[in-house]
Amino acid sequence: MKLFPDYFLIDDLLSDEQIIIRESIREWVNRSVIPIIDNAAQDHMFPKHLIREMGEIGAFGPYIPEKYGGAGLDQISYGIIMTELERGDSGIRSAASVQSSLVMYPIYTFGSEDQKMKYLPKLASGELIGCFGLTEPNHGSDPGGMLTQIEDKGDYLLLNGSKMWITNSPIADIAVVWAKDDNNVIRGLIVEKDMKGFTAPETLKKWSLRSSITGELVFDNVEVPKENILPNIQGIKGPLKCLNSARYGISWGAIGAAIDCYNTALKYSLERKQFGKPIASFQLQQKKLAEMVTEITKAQLMAWRLGTLKNKDNATPSQISMAKRNNVEMALNIARESRQVLGAMGITGDFPIMRHMMNLESVITYEGTHDIHLLITGLDITGIAAFE
Repeated sequence: MKLFPDYFLIDDLLSDEQIIIRESIREWVNRSVIPIIDNAAQDHMFPKHLIREMGEIGAFGPYIPEKYGGAGLDQISYGIIMTELERGDSGIRSAASVQSSLVMYPIYTFGSEDQKMKYLPKLASGELIGCFGLTEPNHGSDPGGMLTQIEDKGDYLLLNGSKMWITNSPIADIAVVWAKDDNNVIRGLIVEKDMKGFTAPETLKKWSLRSSITGELVFDNVEVPKENILPNIQGIKGPLKCLNSARYGISWGAIGAAIDCYNTALKYSLERKQFGKPIASFQLQQKKLAEMVTEITKAQLMAWRLGTLKNKDNATPSQISMAKRNNVEMALNIARESRQVLGAMGITGDFPIMRHMMNLESVITYEGTHDIHLLITGLDITGIAAFE
């Protein structure tokens, strides 16, 4: 029995450094995440102590240059890290995705040198926790309709509005927030936790991502210094570029959840006996397992190719959307099929499958819903925007 499937020998396409990175993150997940994550999910509790550990292993902003606290790695290495983290839990990968792609990426890409030096090293180490404020109560798939606003008050900016479904918000030290200015132009700004009028209530009673902390961002006449605005971006393209980076990481991460479900189902099918022999010997179970490893392999190849394009800065938003949509759907289908292999045991907390399945119900919606990603592909191939 071979765990961690590599049916098409994709390891041959990876560098020695990338394999070392994978083994290091895999060992950390086995040691620090897997022993505690099921209880954390049952208790609806985010294991905050893992933030500093993720900083220590280089999981935050791994592609950010060393000058700013990152490791200066390539995009395939970033994807590999996301795969291993999500093999542990989607909530752990989400924390790293937000910190890396939605907080560090915009500060590095759109920020001033002072902003980069002030925030990025502490975000990379986990000393600071960040969150990303785009989605609003009435504006999810259409972020351009946002109502959150900043007014120029001469010496400062006055921020009013609210955001919701914000990963890390209740524990975040800073938030990268997108709001419309006096000219109705979308701008990004860095809002710090201790600014008066800024609150971040937690969202409770979730059935999904229970080991991730989620909340709102509420801004009631928050005075933000002008030096906190990201100077090098204007318009909706700013947050969309951040989402492209996050979606890319998700396209790799979902493979980790699928692998953990597949591994669980394969191991169980070889050990569980019915009618005097392992259930792995029955045709219908082999069909499930064979289809799982086929879909994982296809997703691995898509993610790897996307990574090579992204390393050359040639990956298009439409390609990223296709990979995110395909790979998350693949993982969710494998979670459901794996649960069936385990029968009733699959719903218990003794196995990770239901936890992954519930998590993936969120992953298939956030960072662009499954349907919206299909329409992005549709726009790309027809030239017609079905969502306008």
